[in-house]
Amino acid sequence: MLRDGEQPVFQPPELACDSHFHIFGLPDQYKYKAKLRYEPPIATADDYLAIAKVLGIKRMVLVQPSAYGQDNSCQLDAAARLGKDFCRVVVDIDENIPDLELERMHSLGARGVRINVNPIEPLTPGLSDKLLPRIKRMESRCKEIGWSLDFLFPDWLTAEMMPHLRELSVPFSIAHIGMNRANKGINTKEFNALLDTLKYGDGFCWVKLTAAYRISNRPDYLDVVPLAQAVIEAAGDRIIWGSDYPHLSFGEHSTIKLFNLLSQIAPDEEMRKRILEENPAKLYGFQSD
Repeated sequence: MLRDGEQPVFQPPELACDSHFHIFGLPDQYKYKAKLRYEPPIATADDYLAIAKVLGIKRMVLVQPSAYGQDNSCQLDAAARLGKDFCRVVVDIDENIPDLELERMHSLGARGVRINVNPIEPLTPGLSDKLLPRIKRMESRCKEIGWSLDFLFPDWLTAEMMPHLRELSVPFSIAHIGMNRANKGINTKEFNALLDTLKYGDGFCWVKLTAAYRISNRPDYLDVVPLAQAVIEAAGDRIIWGSDYPHLSFGEHSTIKLFNLLSQIAPDEEMRKRILEENPAKLYGFQSD
């Protein structure tokens, strides 16, 4: 969202990328699934373009929101509106999707598959076991076509799944710093499991600096800075940033304020260039097309 008087506090690199946001079209055009965990807003591609212009964002990665289930038409249509050469899409698909449909989505900009569990889901014994067959099947499909996997889990499930994620043989991203709560600090078992995967894995793990408001206890989000700096120190070449626009179900948040937090997280201009331009180009294949 834009707020009067707010401006970016730093100049982004020329091909800066917002690596995680959502578009919501008119409900009579794009139907929601039956069970919703939030009330979807109207947030069109044109609405987002106005924000991207202010921020200096040139590349974009749309991520399928849970409200649309496995109907990815809103994000794929938005990618066409935003510009195919500048957009990628992370979709939610059935693991047995036909090859021709997978190839069609690839031609429209799809480059990843989202596996999404409600980030406020309470501790649920056995949930990780239920997820594993889908993850393994999607790993195989992504490997065939050169895509990545994208995970959103609650913090407890992120930690529980980490040993399994370390075994993956395709790139995978973890949204919102694994939903690790800022007030718990950087010395928890759960957060260190994430750091270890970044440091000592096979280079497949990526972390998204997204949705600071989801894990912060402060209105300025500054308690998230130590967590963000720790993952950058662990693997600065596999960290990306996203606005999480339009900031669903968490009240009003300024997209510019979230963008400006990067100046605190990464004061060094060269590191911001890696996070905003070089790293997402590598993960989502902007340079190769």
